[in-house]
Amino acid sequence: MSLNSSILPDEAVFADFKKQCLSTDNWLNKYDNHNMQVWVEVPAKKANNAPKIHKIKCKMTIKDVSAATMYDVLHDGQYRKEWDPAMYESFDIARLSANADVGYYSWICPKPIKNRDVVTLRSWQVMDDEYIIVNFSVKHPKYPPRSSLVRAVSILTGYYIKSTGPNSCIFIYLSQADPKGSLPKVVVNKASQVLAPRVMKSVHKAGQNYSGWKQQNSPDHKPWLYPEQSTLPTMDPAELSIQRADSLENVDESSKDDVQDSEDSS
Repeated sequence: MSLNSSILPDEAVFADFKKQCLSTDNWLNKYDNHNMQVWVEVPAKKANNAPKIHKIKCKMTIKDVSAATMYDVLHDGQYRKEWDPAMYESFDIARLSANADVGYYSWICPKPIKNRDVVTLRSWQVMDDEYIIVNFSVKHPKYPPRSSLVRAVSILTGYYIKSTGPNSCIFIYLSQADPKGSLPKVVVNKASQVLAPRVMKSVHKAGQNYSGWKQQNSPDHKPWLYPEQSTLPTMDPAELSIQRADSLENVDESSKDDVQDSEDSS
């Protein structure tokens, strides 16, 4: 990742992310149905060090929700509680700049698999009719991995939204994330291809219902658009470091079984 004397993404990061979202080279189509497509990246050359976790990309053609509304949905943490049934706990930790923050998110996994959590740096960019959000895992001194959860890793995850009209847009989700633990990578890759369309449909439905909800819930409060509204404490980005997936192996693999304790599974 390109870093400009800081962990914060620079213009090159956003440009490269957009390029990946729009590229068709080295992407294999896995799903194509009802205005939605799913691809997985195919490495340009076979290599021994090729990543075991696929990079997955989902594209949805939305005909009834604006790009601006979909962008708001992704940012609005209060609204996420209304539409994300997998969410266990989610909160913003600190503001890093006018267009970047660090946050915590944990989610519920089907038993007997342990629940997961991540600490990520999120940054965003709005240019004319395009919206980009990117995130990646970081180490935060006050939020280390917990024994009750498996710390997952977002290598690179984000969204590219392009307006195609006053009430329509192209919505692209791209992710390379490792849930860690003892789950076989082939299972992770297959599951992501199946789950991605379901998640996209949930986000689309959330977009359809957002305007009505927002009118009743602080309609003018949008700190992702108006940084002066943010009440988050500020934090020096230098206090964070990128969370590498391999550095978590000794934490997540301390038990060979990626399952909850028997008392949690009862």
